[in-house]
Amino acid sequence: MTLSRRKFLTSVSVLTAGALTVPALAGMTYQPIAGRKPVALPHFPDLLHAYLWRNWNLVPIGRLADVVGAKPQDLIGMARAIGLPAYKPVTLDQQQRSYLTVIRRNWHLLPREQLLKLLDWTEEKLTFTLQEDDFFYIKLGSIKPDCEIVRFRSLSGDDKKRQQWLAKVLREEFKAGFPEPKEPLFQFVDDLSKMPETGKSRAASGFAPRFGYAYFALFGDPLLEKGIDPYPDGYLEQMSASGMDGTWMHIVLSKLTPFPWDPSISEHWETRLENLGKMVQKAKKHGIGIYLYLNEPRFMPLAFFDKNPDLKGVTIGNQAALCTSHSLVQQYLTDSMATITSRIPDLAGFFSITASENHTNCWSHGKGGECPRCSKKGAAEVISELNRIYMTGIKKGLEVHKAGNNQVKEPQLIVWDWGWKNEWAEEIISKLPPESALMSVSEWDLAIERGGIKSKVGEYSISSIGPGPRALRHWEIARKNGLKTIAKIQAGNTWEIAAVPYIPALENIATHAQNLRNTKVDGLMLGWTLGGYPSPNLEVVAEMGSSETITPMQAMQKVAQRRYGAAGHAVTQAWQSYSKAFSEFPYEGAVVYSAPLQVGPSNLLWSKPTGYTASMVGIPYDDVTSWRASYPVAVFMSQLDKIADGFNLALRALKKETDGINLTKPQRAALVKECGVAETIAIHYGSIVNQTRFNLIRDQLSSGVEKKTALDLISQLEGILQKEIVLAKRMAELQGSDSRLGFEASNHYFYVLNDLAEKVVNCRDLLEHWLPELRKMFV
Repeated sequence: MTLSRRKFLTSVSVLTAGALTVPALAGMTYQPIAGRKPVALPHFPDLLHAYLWRNWNLVPIGRLADVVGAKPQDLIGMARAIGLPAYKPVTLDQQQRSYLTVIRRNWHLLPREQLLKLLDWTEEKLTFTLQEDDFFYIKLGSIKPDCEIVRFRSLSGDDKKRQQWLAKVLREEFKAGFPEPKEPLFQFVDDLSKMPETGKSRAASGFAPRFGYAYFALFGDPLLEKGIDPYPDGYLEQMSASGMDGTWMHIVLSKLTPFPWDPSISEHWETRLENLGKMVQKAKKHGIGIYLYLNEPRFMPLAFFDKNPDLKGVTIGNQAALCTSHSLVQQYLTDSMATITSRIPDLAGFFSITASENHTNCWSHGKGGECPRCSKKGAAEVISELNRIYMTGIKKGLEVHKAGNNQVKEPQLIVWDWGWKNEWAEEIISKLPPESALMSVSEWDLAIERGGIKSKVGEYSISSIGPGPRALRHWEIARKNGLKTIAKIQAGNTWEIAAVPYIPALENIATHAQNLRNTKVDGLMLGWTLGGYPSPNLEVVAEMGSSETITPMQAMQKVAQRRYGAAGHAVTQAWQSYSKAFSEFPYEGAVVYSAPLQVGPSNLLWSKPTGYTASMVGIPYDDVTSWRASYPVAVFMSQLDKIADGFNLALRALKKETDGINLTKPQRAALVKECGVAETIAIHYGSIVNQTRFNLIRDQLSSGVEKKTALDLISQLEGILQKEIVLAKRMAELQGSDSRLGFEASNHYFYVLNDLAEKVVNCRDLLEHWLPELRKMFV
């Protein structure tokens, strides 16, 4: 489920849902905060060099130069002077797939007007992206630093010396030149777009549906993107072969159907609907159904209600609800659903979220008591009624097809209980349409203990094996009311680490699937925006659903043999070891969302505290307090060390056992990448331990210590910085050989080679300029 449901920053309104929190974006302006300085980047000669470095070969050179008032040759000359690789044209496809990466890396560099120019976007498009691209603004920390304008200029004497130092560091650390990819960014798109090898059988499964997000689909407004195909035929076939029978897509209802009170909001709705219909038919040929995300109706700006005062429900910030207890709003929702199903009867279905995510119905963020209509009904009635309205619209749209004796299967309505308070659940479920299915996060409320610290799981956990008590309770109520049951799991990866295509803790995943099979759950949502890669994980889940008697070990062996041939036994043993190690993860919602789990060794180190709070899977800064959450810092580091050590040990054993073994070329290539995935996890977690120690020691030194202790601590800092250089360089080798590493669909690339090389320079700067000054203070 989307991380936007958790918000740890106090700068936005939140609703507590169980042990976690839900963000409220209503009324946000996304404007910079005057006087809030961006983070310092002293390892660059100036901001211009930082700008050039971070955007090199990610933004077309003409636009890159235009933003700062330079000529392309000016920037090419500067790049050559510091040792950046030769400029390579940036394709339109890359630009369309990496805009979030570009926004994130310039968030602390460029003012808003220059950022818009760099993206070649309108103000409206940026605002839409910050809100609708899985709440990207929250991932950026819900704050825009007040950045100064970056301009091209001639270098001063000191700047030239710093530029020469930067070039020297690159020559010393990267003797073969600046790290360049053997496999270009997004190579995996081409690889996954190819039809799978002949004879690859589809994994049958008793779980239905089994749907997840497409590995490289765009999130914001994908139905209007030209030249981007989220579902190439080859990828659809590979999805099917890995055991999936469905995928889901993010939509905004007022963009997909007519909005009666302001038609301009729905501009191009017919084009979007037409494109959706084409995608549905294309996917259907490969046995894949498409489900739509339904989080409606969205709040509207207060100005909207000047002309429509009767429609107004709860007000939050500068927006208010289209009250779903009003007959005209109900008619709008019914007609909108009917418009979709009448034109696309082969749609697989919808899944609804009614108590979190965006502000929607008056009770969606717990404030329904402030609405004169919805307060009388109560949360349970408002939420169940909304789902009944959805179903009425679904059925209405199919009437024309049924009248013509056309054989159509009714799109399914999956009702997700995310965010429902415990006291609401039984009444809501009892009032849901009998044709609907009830979905619950499987591992929710599962009690765990890690490093002696007791906690409970919310979601997004492969380290914990569900189902938990909340899901079991809700599924039982659903069955009593004649509803089907769906388990929402993360089969591929989680926010425990999403920078890898899958987490190879397959025994945990297989055991979870076995438990769900034994619980008689009907279907599975296999993941939120992350985890859609056609991985061995998805195949193992499908295998576990294929028979009532197959064991986790048998399922793993079958998949490993199919993928890695003679190396299958060794890979299965590694998966078992990875699973045991991964079960040590210091799980807590705040850890999962705040720690540098996704950026690993690319996260910078600073000589002074940044003053910024870690954002959710976005920018972790140096906020150790948020990283570790309720875990004592020693336990937090120890648990991550256990995972890194366990993965490294299992990886060495796997490489030793498969060295020289007879494999086909594709099997050997697959095994190499399998090892790279495991090593990436070890590097990320090992780096987080290094970063934590660095920040603790840095802060300890600033608080005053005796000379002997201080010099010992400074020596430890030196060792940590050297370790981080090694890890960043190794991670550059791995990512350069595997374009999947560092990528996730709703965040694009968390880091690229430029960032890993920057980390090396960052560490060298601290070693050569900060530590000597620090030593002088204590000598």
